[in-house]
Amino acid sequence: MKKKEILLICCHPGILETLTRLIEKSGEFSVTAATSSEAAVDHFHAHVFDLVLMGAGLPPEEEQGLEQKLKEIHPETPVIYHFGGGSGLLFTEIKQGLGQT
Repeated sequence: MKKKEILLICCHPGILETLTRLIEKSGEFSVTAATSSEAAVDHFHAHVFDLVLMGAGLPPEEEQGLEQKLKEIHPETPVIYHFGGGSGLLFTEIKQGLGQT
């Protein structure tokens, strides 16, 4: 089975590392990490992702602007937000975003 590809956007290195490790450990997903809006847009232009996961660190107005830019590039790609709550919640949010629940 092909792994679902996730673009993870998070500005906090420790949180980014933890989220990447948790998500990839499942064996179901592959993660591309971005630590800024600019990097996220660059990745999004270069590759089609199954899901975008917004983590902590961007100001709310920047998050909204980034989501709008990403939707202009690939409107079919779901964008979900995760700001903590444990790995159970993380995987529930990912599966909901992918329409797997």
